[in-house]
Amino acid sequence: MSSLSDRLKSLGVKVGAKKSRPKTGVRYPIETVIEGEVLKTPSGETFVVEMVYPQDHRHGEMELKPIGSLELVAAWAGDDRIATCKPENFAFLDIETTGLAGGSGTYAFQVGVGRFEVEGFRLAQFFMRDPIEETSLLSALETFLAPCETVVTFNGKAFDIPLLNARYITNGWPSPFKGIAQLDLLHLARRLWRERFPSRALGYLEAHILGQTRTDEDTPGWMIPQLYFDYLHSGDARPLKGVFYHNAMDVLSMVALTNHITHLLADPLDGRVHHALDLVAIGKLHEDLGYLDQAARIFEHSLEHDLPGETRTRTVNRLSFLQKRRGETDLALSLWWQAAADREIYAHEELAKYYEHKERDFAEAKRWTEAALAILKMPDTPRYERVRWEDEFKHRLKRLEEKIKRYGGGKKK
Repeated sequence: MSSLSDRLKSLGVKVGAKKSRPKTGVRYPIETVIEGEVLKTPSGETFVVEMVYPQDHRHGEMELKPIGSLELVAAWAGDDRIATCKPENFAFLDIETTGLAGGSGTYAFQVGVGRFEVEGFRLAQFFMRDPIEETSLLSALETFLAPCETVVTFNGKAFDIPLLNARYITNGWPSPFKGIAQLDLLHLARRLWRERFPSRALGYLEAHILGQTRTDEDTPGWMIPQLYFDYLHSGDARPLKGVFYHNAMDVLSMVALTNHITHLLADPLDGRVHHALDLVAIGKLHEDLGYLDQAARIFEHSLEHDLPGETRTRTVNRLSFLQKRRGETDLALSLWWQAAADREIYAHEELAKYYEHKERDFAEAKRWTEAALAILKMPDTPRYERVRWEDEFKHRLKRLEEKIKRYGGGKKK
């Protein structure tokens, strides 16, 4: 595969001390296409487009400024600094690159980054008019990030931040992202909406969660690298208007999505969560983070709503074992009886274990064991369930029969 340098050369671009020039004589410089300014840095010039969105600006159905508590988000990210980070110290970042695979030969020719200020949300889009301007773009980005303590991205941990780190290192600079807290919304979105949506791409969530519709001006992400190469070849920046729009929308959507998520997680039982599948996902997140009491309440609330059959079955299963962990035996038993009525084998096992070991009621334990074996013999029982459970229940039945002979069926100690 040819390197970026080889590809630039094939387009007539000279990478070196002088600025590259297009092969053709027709030029539509970016300054004449996008309203921005040439920013002077200690390393040279770069082009930047800035926009300030007022505090009441809405992106789809959401305001831009995150208002909800970040405590749970910080716990999920494993970084307490996020919980105490002030809104003005967040940076929301998205890059456009010369390749989607990343690697040392990939340039970030545009970096969109925003932060909260007194006037509102300031979005800056730094653009590399020529590869020689990379150092000045990186310098301008570092200055913009100076007040920031947490960077928010969408798949940034795997792509944006490693690529930018590589570009700083390649130019002999320490990266401004070293030691900064990171919140990657992609991984959190997967946790929250894996069951509900077929896609967790930012554009899909933008439309289906935020209610934001992009205009025809938007350029699909897969087209963007080639459009930049075409620009370097022709000097015609007009097709890049859609790239600037695409990048701005990505950054704004990350801000609005952060706002939405923090609201969802702040108090999911106050009525703001309208979809039962969202409640289940939030309950799982609480449980995985060790907030067992809140997780139990959320699961219970989700079961009061319409859930798809398989999801309801899994939720009853999860809640039953959660109640067992919490020491709420009566609540766990109630759920196991409910699941057993639906022919769930795990519930029969838990009931058999309970009556054998807790109640010392061997006859009742034997009844649940025999009921499970009867279900396993039914022709519509999946083969994998028979393989998984049959020998175990036969062994349990044999042990219970021996105990009944020795102690009697209903003897308790």
